[in-house]
Amino acid sequence: MSAILNKSHITSAELESLLKERAEGNADFILVDVREQMEYDAGHIKGVDMLKPTSTFQSWAQPFLDENRDKTVIFTCRTGSRSGQVQQIFKQNGMEKAINHSGGIMSYAGETE
Repeated sequence: MSAILNKSHITSAELESLLKERAEGNADFILVDVREQMEYDAGHIKGVDMLKPTSTFQSWAQPFLDENRDKTVIFTCRTGSRSGQVQQIFKQNGMEKAINHSGGIMSYAGETE
């Protein structure tokens, strides 16, 4: 598994590399977009596994934590700000492998949908 997944923040270039590794079966992580539905619909990173809007955080946070506490989860958003806040909350609640995508989709040069 990639050493990149041991970091708490990754760049867009690192995320692009990780998505390629995952497609080849060499990396295992969940990519979560925490923007709102209309932002997601306007364009998102190809490979996002789920949309979990920050506006509904209270309703999905605990079940998500319970289900994914021991998994590697990368959070992304528009610039890395909201995803950084979400990552910090999960880290404080025992999700040791929570990673923030610094720069968000605004800095992402890889494939989007």
